[in-house]
Amino acid sequence: MTTHAEPCRNAAQPFGRVMFAAVALVTARLRQLATAFRHRHDAAILMRFDDRMLADIGLTARDVREAFNEPVWRDPTELLVERVARCRPARLTMRAAVVPDAGRARALGYPR
Repeated sequence: MTTHAEPCRNAAQPFGRVMFAAVALVTARLRQLATAFRHRHDAAILMRFDDRMLADIGLTARDVREAFNEPVWRDPTELLVERVARCRPARLTMRAAVVPDAGRARALGYPR
C-alpha cells in the first residue's frame, strides 16, 4: 500500500542534495576568503622590507605592490609565489648540495 508521504519523501531527496551542495560551495568559498585575508595580513609584513631583503627572497618592491593591488578577495601570496618561481626556476632545480660520503664529498644527484 502506498501512502501520500512517499512521493513527498522522494521529491525531498534531490532538494536535500542541492541544498547540501550549495552549503558546501558557500562554506568552501568562505574558507578561501578567510585564507586570503589571513595571507594578506601575513604578506603585509613584506611591505616593510627594504629592496635588499626582498631581493634575498627573489622579489622586488614592485612585485609586492602589484600583489596588494589585486582585489581584496584574492590571495596576494599566489602572485608572489608565482613571481619567485618565475624568476629562479633553474636555481631551485639545479642546486647541488655537497654531502660527506665515506671521507670524500660528492654532489647530490650525480652517480658515485
